[in-house]
Amino acid sequence: MAGFWTGAAALATAGRRGRRWPKLFMRSVALWTVKHVPHYSRRYLVVSRTLCSAGYDSNEKVHVKMADEAVCVGPAPTSKSYLNMNAIMDAVRSTRAQAVHPGYGFLSENKEFAKRLAAEDVIFIGPDTHAIQAMGDKIESKLLAKKAKVNTIPGFDGVVKDADEAVRIAREIGYPVMIKASAGGGGKGMRIAWDDEETRDGFRFSSQEAASSFGDDRLLIEKFIDNPRHIEIQVLGDKHGNALWLNERECSIQRRNQKVVEEAPSIFLDSETRRAMGEQAVALAKAVSYSSAGTVEFLVDSKKNFYFLEMNTRLQVEHPVTECITGLDLVQEMIRVAKGYPLRHKQADIPINGWAVECRVYAEDPYKSFGLPSVGRLSQYEEPIHLPGVRVDSGIQPGSDISIYYDPMISKLITYGSDRTEALKRMEDALDSYVIRGVTHNIALLREVIINSRFIEGDINTKFLSDVYPDGFKGHPLTETERNQFLAVASSLFVASQLRAQHFQDHESSRVPIVKPQVASWELSVKLHDEIHTVVVSSSGPTFSHEPQKLLHSYMVEVDGSKLNVTSTWNLASPLLSVNVDGTQRTIQCLSREAGGNMSIQFLGTVYKVRILTKLAAELNKFMLEKAAEDTSSILRSPMPGVVVAISVKPGDLVAEGQEICVIEAMKMQNSMTAGKTGKVKSVHCKAGDTVGEGDLLVELE
Repeated sequence: MAGFWTGAAALATAGRRGRRWPKLFMRSVALWTVKHVPHYSRRYLVVSRTLCSAGYDSNEKVHVKMADEAVCVGPAPTSKSYLNMNAIMDAVRSTRAQAVHPGYGFLSENKEFAKRLAAEDVIFIGPDTHAIQAMGDKIESKLLAKKAKVNTIPGFDGVVKDADEAVRIAREIGYPVMIKASAGGGGKGMRIAWDDEETRDGFRFSSQEAASSFGDDRLLIEKFIDNPRHIEIQVLGDKHGNALWLNERECSIQRRNQKVVEEAPSIFLDSETRRAMGEQAVALAKAVSYSSAGTVEFLVDSKKNFYFLEMNTRLQVEHPVTECITGLDLVQEMIRVAKGYPLRHKQADIPINGWAVECRVYAEDPYKSFGLPSVGRLSQYEEPIHLPGVRVDSGIQPGSDISIYYDPMISKLITYGSDRTEALKRMEDALDSYVIRGVTHNIALLREVIINSRFIEGDINTKFLSDVYPDGFKGHPLTETERNQFLAVASSLFVASQLRAQHFQDHESSRVPIVKPQVASWELSVKLHDEIHTVVVSSSGPTFSHEPQKLLHSYMVEVDGSKLNVTSTWNLASPLLSVNVDGTQRTIQCLSREAGGNMSIQFLGTVYKVRILTKLAAELNKFMLEKAAEDTSSILRSPMPGVVVAISVKPGDLVAEGQEICVIEAMKMQNSMTAGKTGKVKSVHCKAGDTVGEGDLLVELE
């Protein structure tokens, strides 16, 4: 039997490193989509007899490599590829597929797509069209939830017609309110409004994002519950009336209403609340005869009162953490249910074994609004799958392109441990050992979240990032001990690179005699964060490690009066360096070394830029002129790559500080660009429809 996959759910199975492939009873066909293979200029329908097919060309993309046959379904824009049902149906027919798995996004919750498949006797690996319609429409799902006696959030149960009606409804409910798309999910088409003006803007942006992402611009408005937790229940139902809840996932760490860090179970729930939430989730699933894997999302307040948010009638991005603690393969269960088999488990069989954490690794700049998209080509990419308890779900490789058209997720990084402490420690090590070069990524932010004292204690909510970083994310703030460790490591790395540069192989046979300089110590000037430190490095000589054929070299480093012993192999060709600093093991990455002494080093997740000079070079450097910084107060540059959706001004217009200048859409999210000061528009350098890059000039003020 053939199967046709139209989403990253297939890759969620295929991309599990170090795990056995589930035994499939279908010939599978996959169209890899948004979450794991979003980065290519042309989209492919991939046909594979198994999820681990072989015999491929090394130049092909990852999803194509795993397949026996690939069918192009259109160019990059979603309307011409992943949302183009005609193209996908043609691919289904040409491959004679008998089943379709919808994956995470796009058509995964589209009842019309499911109907078209059913009309051609093709199995949709997911719930039936009635459940998709009922739960996919947030307005109808809320009414059904009330009928099933599920706790719901106060709000307006109809469709909001226009901005004026949105303001009227918001006033009746009482601010703050949440404006969100009736269809879809994933944080797209959602805005929080605290007053009338924000309601009007929120209506405009949410409707545009909803139309772009889901082809449905209908909106609803409900009361916004401030400082809640976002906790969801995984459900699984079959075609025989059986349904289970597979425990919860804590998904409160979010930015722009999109999840960043998830874990299972939740540190906040007790067994009684967990059971109550699970039973309500199952009651809702049974109310619509739900037959597949699905997720019922709740908002939970500080007193453990919980309210139904929405139900996602598809596989969730964060499903691996549930698989880790229950031992169930959710994709395999979905396929079994679609085939007509009853569930193999009872509610009493569902365990909570250990703890699992997932970090969403994005091609984003976390220093800009906790993550604005980054584009580029992956020049180097190594996953930390050599570490214990680590799983990586991805669909990229060195050379893959990250484009503006799709979600910027690079991978899902999952760690598992016997308890939360072990899972978090493994995540910390995995993030330190994750090599991603060529695009900006959010490793620094992810690492800071999981080591934050509030997160470790479980004191979290959906506003965690803005509460912990009210002025924006600035990277890891080094303590005095960590600063000294970093300066010692950076200085040792500088000396090791200098010694390597002085080394000549077979210099004894050289025609020109080479006299090696006998240097006992190096006195260095190290600049970090506009502060200059005096560092003295002395070589302690080579030693052998317990590992065979590994030569270590130690340096005694004096940093501002403190002495530290730094030991490593100093393999400068490796992207990862394991360094021991006075008994503390650190994994660092040297991203760049320049002849002028500038170095970029990833240390504790954050990239720090230092300038290291010898004492003589530092004295001479005082005579060098520094380039003056550009005055940016009168110009507006694009903070990210994207497409200009609208221009709100023209030359000669007077604008006030904070006034909207233009709107840029990047990776399915619309962003309003505002004026940094009051002034008159001198010139406009873009128009609606233009593609712009990060740093491109948009508008100039006089």
